[in-house]
Amino acid sequence: MNRERRKRIATVRKKVDGIVADIQAVIEALQEIRDDEEIARDSLPMSLQEGERAQQMQESIDALEGAIAALESFDADDIGETLERAAT
Repeated sequence: MNRERRKRIATVRKKVDGIVADIQAVIEALQEIRDDEEIARDSLPMSLQEGERAQQMQESIDALEGAIAALESFDADDIGETLERAAT
């Protein structure tokens, strides 16, 4: 691979690193929202904790956890290693 394409790969790698930082910020925001929803669900009166509203809140919490897990599965290290192999 020539120098120009290696430089382009390095630029892409820096962009991936930026994406990782953005993903981490999104994960933290979603975790905060999830935690707030859990607190709200747990603060419901006992008479409502088994009701439809509590169930909807739990479904939202579960969905947020799914989104967090999906974001956490982004493997920047694997992408970086692959780009390094490409640059050789």
